[in-house]
Amino acid sequence: MLSTGALCAHLLAARLAGPVATSREESLRSYRLFAARDPRVLIGLDPEWTWGHRDLIELMADKCGGSADPQRISGHDVIDPQRTLEGLEAFAQRIGQAAQDGATVLLGTGHPHRLLGFYAELADALSTAGCTVLTPAQGRRVDITTRFGLRTYDLDYVRGVAFVRNPEPGGAGCEPGAHTHSPLPVRTVLAAAAESGGPLPQLVIGDHGWVCGAGQLGFDAIGLADTDDPALFVGEAEGRVSVVVPLDDAVRSHYYRPLTRYVLNRACLSQ
Repeated sequence: MLSTGALCAHLLAARLAGPVATSREESLRSYRLFAARDPRVLIGLDPEWTWGHRDLIELMADKCGGSADPQRISGHDVIDPQRTLEGLEAFAQRIGQAAQDGATVLLGTGHPHRLLGFYAELADALSTAGCTVLTPAQGRRVDITTRFGLRTYDLDYVRGVAFVRNPEPGGAGCEPGAHTHSPLPVRTVLAAAAESGGPLPQLVIGDHGWVCGAGQLGFDAIGLADTDDPALFVGEAEGRVSVVVPLDDAVRSHYYRPLTRYVLNRACLSQ
């Protein structure tokens, strides 16, 4: 297993933390849209508190360790690797508890091209530990409004991890699925589980709308988030998201493998 120091070095070298690819302009734009309650940035969360632009800058500086200066408007955004390590520790503890309890879990991602492997390893380990990994609504259609208009996707699962695919010819069976921030996939999955009378998840693991959509509905939810995804951190601040790990969520997929090993080891789930 990587030591904490070695993992910190990896976070910086892979740009999972430190100066990340997400620009300061992108992050500030997301904070302005969130303050205006734009649903594209709320991604399923209905904030209880009033969050102004300055409030969000301060919150994200606290959660991610970047700048709290509203006059800093350009360059790369920054994530303190210590914040990432603290988040991974809390993330691992919650997963370890789920394994001990034999909990029913749901895993889903809006970043299948980057994070599918990360979540799949967690799903495998949790299943081996006796957890039930849910896969309801496979193949069900989900209509999502995007900047390109209304798009229809199919829900799918790979190794217990949910995501959406383009249903056009050549889409089914092809990796890696579609990138989405929408909460509609998790709402569809949870509704299908309830309609079938099957078990509902005791823990939801994922990112984007999978976490915010589940947390808003009262499910225990944990996940990963970048500096331009304030909704997850607001959800954590308001008590509807249990754990958020700040990191760049769009680096090469193999850069997340050391994080997977670290989390599984800390959760006492190493194979």
